[in-house]
Amino acid sequence: MQYLTDNNLAGERGCILSDCYTYRYLLTRPAESMHPMKSTALFVMLNPSTADGTLDDPTIRRCRGFAKLWDCNGLAVVNLYALRSADPAALWSHPDPVGPDNDDYLWNFARECGDVVCAWGSRAKPDRAVRVACILTDAGARLRCLCMTKDGAPTSPALCAL
Repeated sequence: MQYLTDNNLAGERGCILSDCYTYRYLLTRPAESMHPMKSTALFVMLNPSTADGTLDDPTIRRCRGFAKLWDCNGLAVVNLYALRSADPAALWSHPDPVGPDNDDYLWNFARECGDVVCAWGSRAKPDRAVRVACILTDAGARLRCLCMTKDGAPTSPALCAL
């Protein structure tokens, strides 16, 4: 694994990538202001795009806005599929879009954060969404969402109003 910063869930700007850089298992951002009694806002989205240890994409900027609004002490992002791709359609042609270690990371970070914002949108395969929801609840997480698609899937933060 490539730890592109300290592995502190709440306080550091960074990410955890696979050795081959094909998969991103975690992205973290610090809070705008620290609230020691507040938790980290953990978002579970579809798949990683271009954001990395230093660069934010528009969706990560929106997630940071929600974390700030909620006075969280940081932001963490994990995904149903760990494959890094700016085009979600590329997930379906890849032999392993989930990634070999993704489910372990999902469980561990859900256990650490408690409350989880599900935000993977309508492009997720239904069986994968169910599997991840089970992983998260088995870890003791309480599942939340910002808003729902007309099909009942948890909407991406990029499509929800702050």
